Amino acid sequence: MEYINDITINEGIIHILDNNADEPILNEYLLDMNDDIYKFLLKHVQKILRDEELKYAIFKENRNIVKDLSQEYLNGNDNLLNISKELSNQMFTLMRSNGNILSCDLLIVSISTEYGPMLGIMKMDYIKNYVHNVDYKEGKIGINIITQFTGLPGSGQKIQKAAFIKPMRDDNKFDLMVLDKKKKSKDNEEYGSNYFINNYLGCELIDNERDKTKNFLNAAEKWTRNNLSENADVAENVRSTIKKKLKDEESIDINDISHELFQQQGVKENFTQYLKESGVENNINIDKEWVEKKLKRVRLKIDKDIDLYVNEETYNDNTRFEIKRNGDGTINMVIKHVSNYIEK
Repeated sequence: MEYINDITINEGIIHILDNNADEPILNEYLLDMNDDIYKFLLKHVQKILRDEELKYAIFKENRNIVKDLSQEYLNGNDNLLNISKELSNQMFTLMRSNGNILSCDLLIVSISTEYGPMLGIMKMDYIKNYVHNVDYKEGKIGINIITQFTGLPGSGQKIQKAAFIKPMRDDNKFDLMVLDKKKKSKDNEEYGSNYFINNYLGCELIDNERDKTKNFLNAAEKWTRNNLSENADVAENVRSTIKKKLKDEESIDINDISHELFQQQGVKENFTQYLKESGVENNINIDKEWVEKKLKRVRLKIDKDIDLYVNEETYNDNTRFEIKRNGDGTINMVIKHVSNYIEK
């Protein structure tokens, strides 16, 4: 996967899309990129591009307003002010046709990265803020707390829907990166739909190396929980072998690893069949950067009543942490040479 680390924000603009209004409030000026605003935007962009739910996508073949406008800008045929208005009008039209889509500010940014330029679209859903209100009654001061529903997500909060679009070229693996989180709510069904991907962006999601690696590890873990819940010895061997393969190899063949893990033919077939039914391909190119981050720390839930967090180095250091096999399907986990501990 293309992990973007070098980000420069070139320009940005924000428009107000209130589904209680008859039309959007469209900005006529680009944002003033002072230090505070730049840092605010940069933190949101970084957080989105590092989010594990960020997906690759390709635009559909049919004509699409977002595709056409983004390419006009990225190819230098129009400016951000003009295309951002049209992008906002398109979103507002969807909002008016679907009353469940939350009001928002639509933030459009142009960024430069180590992989080239991108156009970012971020749907900044309003959040509830509480502020004080001062009234003067009969010469006395009265202070109340009131709610406001026009606050933007802070730099420490997550945006639910965003897209970062690349210039379309013949050798591209993908056209855009998409974040489309679906938030369940009893009062609002907006996040149960795919309007952002299907109706607004007009794109199709495709799996990347991180998705495939993550899917393989999750499917293998689910199979292990379902089939080896009463055999900690074998379960530990399965987990350790898979993690070692992910660390050491560039790719994994599920038939090969099944043959390495199990002796009984029926178990091998059951394991590989489960992975395939879970959408795992026969051969997976491993996302090494995701594996490095994912396996940095091991969390163990032991017999439903013990939680243990161990970093990878300690887990693999027999002088500090050791797995002892008892020969009856159980194992002992031994923490050694403890010189200090605290309670939390």
